[in-house]
Amino acid sequence: MPRRAKILATLGPATDDLKVLTELFRAGTDLVRVNFSHGRAEDHAQRVRLVREAAAAAGRYVGILGDLSGPKIRIEGFAAGPVMLAEGAAFTLDTALGPHDGTAAAVGVTYEALPGDVRPGDTLLLNDGLIALTVESVAGTRVNTRVALGGELSDKKGLNKQGGGLSAGALTDKDRRDIRTAAELGVDYLAVSFVRKAADVEEARRLLREAGGHARIVSKIERSEAIANLEEIVVASDAVMVARGDLGVEVGYAELTGLQKRIIRLARARNRPVITATQMMESMILNPAPTRAEVSDVANAVMDGTDAVMLSAETAVGRYPVKVVKEMAQVIVGAEKWQMTNRRERARFDGQFARTDEAIASAVMNTANHLDVKAIVALTESGSTALWMSRIRSDIPIYAFTRHEKTLRHVTLYRGVYPIAFDVTHTDSERLYRTIFDLLIQLGLVREGDLIILTKGEFSGVTGGTNTMKILQVRGGS
Repeated sequence: MPRRAKILATLGPATDDLKVLTELFRAGTDLVRVNFSHGRAEDHAQRVRLVREAAAAAGRYVGILGDLSGPKIRIEGFAAGPVMLAEGAAFTLDTALGPHDGTAAAVGVTYEALPGDVRPGDTLLLNDGLIALTVESVAGTRVNTRVALGGELSDKKGLNKQGGGLSAGALTDKDRRDIRTAAELGVDYLAVSFVRKAADVEEARRLLREAGGHARIVSKIERSEAIANLEEIVVASDAVMVARGDLGVEVGYAELTGLQKRIIRLARARNRPVITATQMMESMILNPAPTRAEVSDVANAVMDGTDAVMLSAETAVGRYPVKVVKEMAQVIVGAEKWQMTNRRERARFDGQFARTDEAIASAVMNTANHLDVKAIVALTESGSTALWMSRIRSDIPIYAFTRHEKTLRHVTLYRGVYPIAFDVTHTDSERLYRTIFDLLIQLGLVREGDLIILTKGEFSGVTGGTNTMKILQVRGGS
């Protein structure tokens, strides 16, 4: 069986080489992430060009996700290098301090609205929660705190409010510029950071469409406010990401695993792909093998039903970018092998189907889970039928046959779905079936005599027009 869950790898200095990137794709990378938090527009354009070239060299379709920076709130810098904050010491966050005016007593903050967003008794977290500050008073531009959990603090570390409540919007001026860049580069997915509500998703989509972009919108769930509005965010999005870094800091690490499971379950129930991200194999930035805890982390996300698992610094700046992809692929295969509900999960029949192609997808997967079918072939324009089928877990591969380059790259995110370029040039059914059989046999995906299920529309070129399901026996020979 081919691996079903997908691998999303972040680009960076470690992958800025055609040979390395080609090997990364051959090792199993399905999508790449262009992180707009680092680099210039020209750097992103160069990486996208390199991805297209490497994908062609590796003989694979690779999706591209552009990841917006969002309003990442950070402290400014220190005049004399890192400082040590002792537990019980007074420490001030001052929005009026300059970029390099920090001392052991006070430091600047990039977020000017901070004094208006906090109250005495609030807890502020620095450096991914490694340092905790209790707010004692607010005076003008100064937030006066007491160190509750001390440690070393250096320039530009992130700042979160425990429990959420910072009023910063999801999109910054930089994000608006980066959306235009994403449209120009033709990325396949656009990730919106620090989403709070459905309106944030809709604003990003509007700006992207106005810029001429057609990427699908991925909402990153990483704020407490997003958890409160989770249902509306998932429905408004094309996909979601469990961004566990800031989310874990805001809600507390004890709640994180349960929230991850809840987000994955809701996304699948609403027919949305879901990505699980942050520190999945963090130790492999420096080491040639993952820890046992990291193996379990990746495996559990796969068993929960995530469509993709993401690598960040592991591939962007790590020593072993290709090896970490190979290790992750092996862990995924192992998890899928032992997944208890990997084949006969009950198809969902609750509620009404909104579209004919959705009904066909459900019928296909219910049939496939009770028949010895070797493959499912979806003749598709947009990939929606393949997406819906992938929501019902099965160990039967779904091949998205399409003539559209965008669709070929979009389906690289869908669990258990594999892109195959195919242009329907005739309408005669027998000739069509013969062409499909020959291609599947040529690719080594089925054998003569195997059963497959085919879905197609009555009219070629109509998006959402899938209305037919056929059970076919593969016949060899032209």
